[in-house]
Amino acid sequence: MEWDNQTILEEFFLKGLSGYPRLELLFSVLILIMYVVILLGNGTLILISILDSHLHTPMYFFLGNLSFLDICYTTTSMPSMLVSFLSERKTISFTGCAVQMFLGLAMGTTECVLLGMMAFDRYVAICNPLRYPVIMSKGSYVPMAAGSWIIGVINSAVQTVFVVQLPFCRNKVINHFSCEILAVMKLACADISGNEFIMLVATTLFISTPLLLIIISYTLIIVSILKIRSSEGRSKVFSTCSAHLTVVIIFYGTILFMYMKPKSKETLNSGDVDANDKFISMFYGIITPMVNPLIYSLRNKDVKEAVKHLLRRKVFNK
Repeated sequence: MEWDNQTILEEFFLKGLSGYPRLELLFSVLILIMYVVILLGNGTLILISILDSHLHTPMYFFLGNLSFLDICYTTTSMPSMLVSFLSERKTISFTGCAVQMFLGLAMGTTECVLLGMMAFDRYVAICNPLRYPVIMSKGSYVPMAAGSWIIGVINSAVQTVFVVQLPFCRNKVINHFSCEILAVMKLACADISGNEFIMLVATTLFISTPLLLIIISYTLIIVSILKIRSSEGRSKVFSTCSAHLTVVIIFYGTILFMYMKPKSKETLNSGDVDANDKFISMFYGIITPMVNPLIYSLRNKDVKEAVKHLLRRKVFNK
């Protein structure tokens, strides 16, 4: 009887905004605009960090990685989301869903670790400026960035393998915009406590640990800034890390709100994904990569000057 309710799935149905055609059209236009902004903004940051020799520093190397990461992260879900909104085809193959899960989780984990590395970089720059060239040499910051990517890939590979091996019921409706790992796990016809335990361990290691590093780094940074007597000096030092701190607050604030906000009784009883959770997840996956380059360009004089220099070069070349 147990196997009667199980099937070899070839595809999943992404519920998303099914039943709301006007909203689908509105969101498809918004997502398309946001995706173009993400590509242009993050692409520009990558370009200037490569072309401008003044930005060949650890901070901008990490920033270039973050921008590339944001492009990869949004590309794993936004094009398929657009296809789902604009056409009647709301399905995704089992393999496609597994790939989307793997890439999304890998990019998300990598970003968490990378933000922790960037916080450490800011701590060394502000609290140990004389030792900064030694501690954050090329032999240090390149492996740190590469390690972030490796950790993300390994964590995602382990969790995705355990999820795709689960037996799935005939219910193949994913109540989400994309193949979010928790939404997929809820369709399994088996005990998922093992998967949840693995996810808890991974969350503690790869989300909580970088967050702890960020908190410690910025606590020491604030203590160091408060020791500066002049308000102008404090403002100048704080401006070097304010952009990163803003990105961290938006990134982790959205995650914490999404997973720690109280669930409604209906949601708890049914196990469905609350509509607000889906929109918050979309905010986390789209808005954050879109505002990152804006934050770094508006709050950073070096980036502003590099963009102006790049534009002047293009004008003069013409």
